[in-house]
Amino acid sequence: NNPMLSNIGLFCKQELSFRNALFDAFLKIIRNEGIKSLWSGLPPTLVMAVPATVIYFTCYDLLTALLRSKLGENESRIPIVAGIVARFGAVTVISPLEFIRTKMQSKKFSYEELYQFVSKKVSEDGWISLWRGWAPTILRDVPFSAMYWYNYEVLKKWLCAKSGLYEPTFMINFTSGALSGSFAAVVTLPFDVVKTQKQTQLWIYESQKISVPLQMSTWTIMKNIVAKNGFSGLFTGLIPRLIKIAPACAVMISTYEFGKSFFQKQNAQRQQY
Repeated sequence: NNPMLSNIGLFCKQELSFRNALFDAFLKIIRNEGIKSLWSGLPPTLVMAVPATVIYFTCYDLLTALLRSKLGENESRIPIVAGIVARFGAVTVISPLEFIRTKMQSKKFSYEELYQFVSKKVSEDGWISLWRGWAPTILRDVPFSAMYWYNYEVLKKWLCAKSGLYEPTFMINFTSGALSGSFAAVVTLPFDVVKTQKQTQLWIYESQKISVPLQMSTWTIMKNIVAKNGFSGLFTGLIPRLIKIAPACAVMISTYEFGKSFFQKQNAQRQQY
């Protein structure tokens, strides 16, 4: 009779059902469209990933160094502030590419059709129309970044202390990245669900030449999801998101830290000679 336990049970059943549906969807897509279709939207993803990563990590490192020089090495708020500002800039720059990627993943388009669609959209609604979905993306990615970097730095220091090390190893960075990424992914999942639904609805309205309803705000969509599917509807796709985010964060940060450490040592050796 405990309502909390009932909600947890309902959520688990929905996730199990979603997991089965996910595997069914994989099989149907491969059977009907070929295995290559699973990588629909890969080119804009790659084009998006390079500038986003460069902007994100460069801004984070520069801001962290600046804030540490002003506030001190042990100030706990530094990762939060640096993460927020760096992600805000990266999201704003790559938002149009993510908008296009969502379009490519929702329907099979040739590059010529996609170019015509984007050109028509820009001519009719202006360049600002390519930033639709920016608000829910900011609401998803900025808190994600703040939680991710704070928890990553805390976990890294804790694991180093437990291991008796002054510098983190590759595995410490890997583990810290996976755990902090998983936590942030769970907390910010509702905004990812809203962002995807909002962008998909916009494409449907525009492709069918239906006027976009005024009630398309992030909070309105969130209320509609809760009214239709319950609170657990905001966490649809939790398992696939964790499967994607946890290893991605782990590989990204451990590779980045390894590369940074390697080049710092190379530069130090060159300065000695």
